[in-house]
Amino acid sequence: MNITTEPHQEVWHDMQEPGAYEWWYFDAEDKSSGVSVVLIWFSGFPFSPYYMQHYDDWKRKAVSTLPLSSDYAGFSFQLYEQGRETLNFIREGGNGLFESSREGIGLRFENNRFFYDAFRDEYRLVVDFDFPARNRKVSAELLFKVSRRAQYSKKDSNNAALHSRHQWLLSVPRAEVEGHIEISGENGGGLRRIELRAHGYHDHNLGTMPMQEYISRWYWGRAFSERYDLIYYMIFFRNTAYQPVSLLMLHDNVLGKVSVTDSLRFRERDFSTGFFAPLHGRTLELKGGDVSVTVLQKKVLDAGPFYLRFASNISLCIDGQHLNGINGISEYLNPVRLQSHFMRFFTRSRIWRDGERSFMYDYYNFFKSCSDWFKR
Repeated sequence: MNITTEPHQEVWHDMQEPGAYEWWYFDAEDKSSGVSVVLIWFSGFPFSPYYMQHYDDWKRKAVSTLPLSSDYAGFSFQLYEQGRETLNFIREGGNGLFESSREGIGLRFENNRFFYDAFRDEYRLVVDFDFPARNRKVSAELLFKVSRRAQYSKKDSNNAALHSRHQWLLSVPRAEVEGHIEISGENGGGLRRIELRAHGYHDHNLGTMPMQEYISRWYWGRAFSERYDLIYYMIFFRNTAYQPVSLLMLHDNVLGKVSVTDSLRFRERDFSTGFFAPLHGRTLELKGGDVSVTVLQKKVLDAGPFYLRFASNISLCIDGQHLNGINGISEYLNPVRLQSHFMRFFTRSRIWRDGERSFMYDYYNFFKSCSDWFKR
């Protein structure tokens, strides 16, 4: 797993290896209003049960057609309000829905697109989708103005023998975000507009083979505070002989100084699990040099068979100084659970695959709609 901050790596790589994946992640959090949003564009949706089934069938020679990322593009949009998920939309389809080039930074999935303005150093995100299963229509326009970038690179030799490549591009550690979200169809058809003034984050991931064949689990998180902003990343591999890859980046907002520690001692405790929650630590401890961080993954915002998203409380000790009460976002991912056909059945409940009917998708959204009605 290579780590880089090189801006040119953000272009679409158009990878042709079976099971390859690539995604562009944006999030924004408006703490004053309690609204946060996550938007992800995919070329090769790595969590798709349809993609993984095609890959499995190809690998055991049941089909001859290659499982290519271009046939499994996607877009997802999650909205959280007051610590509760209010909208979770995931759409997937073939290469006719996805468009990009390898020359510029930006892409489109259906009417949802983003592009980068190098002169202004900002990203413009435009969202426009229908969500028939939930009787919603969503449009949004968000401007991510880059506050700072970072300079860091690490080459991981763990997977040299596999001739595969996995990469995490830390594109924008912090951005100032402004814009709006409009949702129609709620509460009998009304229109609701959400104005957003937020802090944001953006990164980019890619790999030339399915995640579940290489990665066992990872923890990631980010937090903004008056004194320090921090990002951590901890990834473990299926091959236990491989050394985990770790990173802790701190930005001192008073001194304007960035420090990076990539040799962390890591401990996870207070373990929890559930039917739709993989085994995970609710408390994380990361230590390196004169810095230690404790992450309490306090409130579950989103849960799936292989993924969890939390609102987290973070405490930091640096140079003997203790800071508590830092709030952030954290994630846990266990891609190994993608190999379970039983779990794939339930994962279909979240995904609207172009041209596919899904019993799970229809009934999941039916019950979510009923839940929305009772919460009115």
